Parts: sequence; C-alpha cells; structure tokens
Amino acid sequence: MTIRILPAIGDPDAARAVSSLLHQLPDAEPSPAVADSAALLHALAGAAAQGAGAPAAGAPPAAGQPSAVEALPEVVLVHERIGPTPALELIREVALRFPAVGVVLITTDAGPALFSAAMDAGARGIVGMPLGYDELAARVQAAAQWSAGVRVHLGGSPEAVPGPAGTLVTVTGAKGGVGTTVTAVQLALAARAAGRSVALVDLDLQSGDVASYLDVQFRRSVVDLAGIHDISVRVLQDAVHDHHTGLGLLLAPEEGERGEEVDDRAARQIIGALRSRYEVVLVDCGSQMQSANAAAVELADLALLVTTPDVVAVRAAKRQVRLWDRLQIRKAEDTTTVVNRLTRNTEIQPPLVAKATGTQVARTHVPAAFKELQPCVDAGRMQDLDNRSTVKQALCALAGELGLVDSPAARQGRGSHRARPTLTGRKRKAITPGAAPGSGGVPGQAPGAASGAGPGSGTRFGVRRGPAAAAGGQGPFDPSGEG
Repeated sequence: MTIRILPAIGDPDAARAVSSLLHQLPDAEPSPAVADSAALLHALAGAAAQGAGAPAAGAPPAAGQPSAVEALPEVVLVHERIGPTPALELIREVALRFPAVGVVLITTDAGPALFSAAMDAGARGIVGMPLGYDELAARVQAAAQWSAGVRVHLGGSPEAVPGPAGTLVTVTGAKGGVGTTVTAVQLALAARAAGRSVALVDLDLQSGDVASYLDVQFRRSVVDLAGIHDISVRVLQDAVHDHHTGLGLLLAPEEGERGEEVDDRAARQIIGALRSRYEVVLVDCGSQMQSANAAAVELADLALLVTTPDVVAVRAAKRQVRLWDRLQIRKAEDTTTVVNRLTRNTEIQPPLVAKATGTQVARTHVPAAFKELQPCVDAGRMQDLDNRSTVKQALCALAGELGLVDSPAARQGRGSHRARPTLTGRKRKAITPGAAPGSGGVPGQAPGAASGAGPGSGTRFGVRRGPAAAAGGQGPFDPSGEG
C-alpha cells in the first residue's frame, strides 16, 4: 500500500520543504524532486517505457499495458513556478499522456478561479502555500485513491496500488456476558501475530471494556473523531492508541453518556478512515444495538454473532438476527455465529444453533475453560494468555477459518481431531467396548441419547423426563421458541 510520489518543483527552498513533509507521510515513498517540466515528462515516459519493456528510454508510454501502468508513480506534485512549460499546461499534458497518475498543484493562490482552471486541466487537488501537513496528506491520499481506481480500469493490478481495502470484521454479542470482547481481542491479537496491521475499535459505547482487558490508560476515544468531517492522517493517529502488542486501539469513552455523540455518519467515516490505514479492522459492537454499531455491522465484510449454548443466549441471538433483518442491516445467511463455552455434554449443540437462528455457524467452537482465562482477565492483560490455552488455540483456529490468518488448520480443514483442540482440553477417551462405533455413548445407552441428534432420540435435545419428552413434543427448553 505504498504511495509513490514524484515532486516537480523548480524552487530549491520549496523542494526541501515539500520533501521534508512527504517523508513524514505514512506509506509514502517520495522520489527526488525534478527541476523542470521537461525532466518530469522524461521521468514519467522512462518509467512507463521501462515497465512496458521498451528498449528506448524516451519511447512513448504504453499506458494501456498493465506493467506500464504499475511502473508509474501514483501522485505527481506540480509547483506553480515550474518551467519552462506553465504549470496548468504541464498538468494537462500529464493528464492526457499518463491518465493513471493523479496530479496535485502546489500554489500560493488557492482561490476559486485557479481551482476551477486546475480541475479543468486535469488536476486532482490543490495544496496552498505555506504547506501544512494535514492538507498535504489529505490531497495526496485522495489523489492516490483516485489513481488506484483508474489503474484497475486500465488493466493494472488492484493489489499493487493503495486503496481503502482493509477487511472489516464486527463481533456482536447475543446478550451480555457471552464473551464478545474476549473474542474480539483474541482475534485481533491473532491477526496481528500473523503480521497484519490491525485496528481494534470499541463501539460498545456505553460499557466497552477493551481498555480494561488490555490494561490501557487513555485520553482520547472514538468520541473525539465524531465531530470531525474530514479525518486526516494526523487526526487519526492522535486518536488511535498504539498498544505495545502492535494493535491500534480506538477505544470507547470513559463517560458512557458521551457515546450518543457517535452517530451512524460518524461511524461510517471513522471506519472508512481506519480501513484505508489498516489491513484488518475489528469492531467490538457489544450486545446493545445503536446507530453507530448498526452501521458497522451493515458495512462489515464479516459479521460475527457470539452466543453461548444455552436457551436464553440462543433466543437472544435469534432476536438479534431478526432485528438486523427488520432494520435491513444484515441478512441471517450473511451472519456467522460463534458458539462459545461449548462442551460435549451441552444439550444445545451448534447444528441446533444454526437451525434456531438461521445463520451460518463457524466450524470452530470455543471450549468452556474459564479457569484458563481468569488470571488474565483479573489482571487486565488478555495479551498474556498462554499459547497452550485451549481457548486461545480455538480462537486462533477461528481466525484462520475467517481468513484473518493463514493457519495450517485453515488449510487442512477441521475434520480431524488434530486440526483443532478438544472442547474440554482433555485427552479423548477410547471407545468403550460395547458402545456403537462413532456413537460417543456409553455401554447400554440408546443410540442418540447423548446428543439428541441421532435417530430415536425423541427430542431435539436428548433424553427428557416428563410427558412432553415421552410424547416426542417440543420440550420445555426449545431455544427456537419465543417464551
């Protein structure tokens, strides 16, 4: 996601000032400034010809060829005093000969007349003198993103150019206390450990606990970005906390009532700015739907819904999915449910959760092992969770399943015991003689009695006592019900 910048500035003092600011821009790769219009056109033609494989350095550029397009810089800065060709004529020639290059004019007169003339000539923006970091960064990034779109249409590789292509993942809880924040934090840490740049956003605006789980003392929060209409790189850097794990944290406010200042417009703008800076943006949406986290779920590439395998939580997950559908936020089939705190003895198993909610259920399930988590939770240092923890292993496997990391388990599939940890973290017992192979039962037990999923179980949850179970009825613990 590097932005290549070629300045064309004849004034040595202005060239030094521009070069100093360009080296401060994130992901920027500025070239040495060229002194006149002829040198600029020669440099662009040489880059295009070299990319196209032409033997002559001054050969005309083949802009329609992907390799020629990729070899050109994304942004060209033209100073108003460039010569011998006047600046506006030079911009027009660059725009005609190299349509995949975004041109920005540097001038002392940023009035409406010059702005209109520069746009007519083909410029993508104007930066006023004296130069300011925020304005220069905003214009360069806008021109680079425009260049990225043009290169896709001209046949260039979309992976080779910058753009707001970060993956957005939201983590929402069916109800409070199901493990939403732990899931979001561990997924973010797994993606960061895989070498990806990750931002973790706490949009549980009234009761967010990401800061508590990662032992963070902070001054700025997501509320500080809510009233800003043009979020520049500098403003974003000031609001995001750089955690020592490498995560970028955008935290919920300490005063929960201030969360009302973050509306859906602000959430969309903040998320868009983060996606242009990070490869993965993970959002903890909590369990209460507001306009801000609803907008995040709507924009998400992956929307996760965390639930525990109990009747109350599964019914809450079903209500959440129905709410999203009524508000046209997200369809049930586009939602992935993560089952947390699962054991082999739990009556409600993942297939039943999928049936009750109408969502896809992740193949990786998180075991019930709070004793592993408790020391890190009490210390507020989830980043110190032992790598041997079955919970951490399961969440790392889930990150691989979601494509956030390139894990061996994700490549091999999860059909074998070696591909994922057991639900309880204990060694699997051998099948007892007399039990049906594959039944997982005990001697003398009817097939399907343990899980309730096999033929002849009589109910959806396993063995029942009472008239409802004997009659093959729904039973008192059906999570698909409304009561």
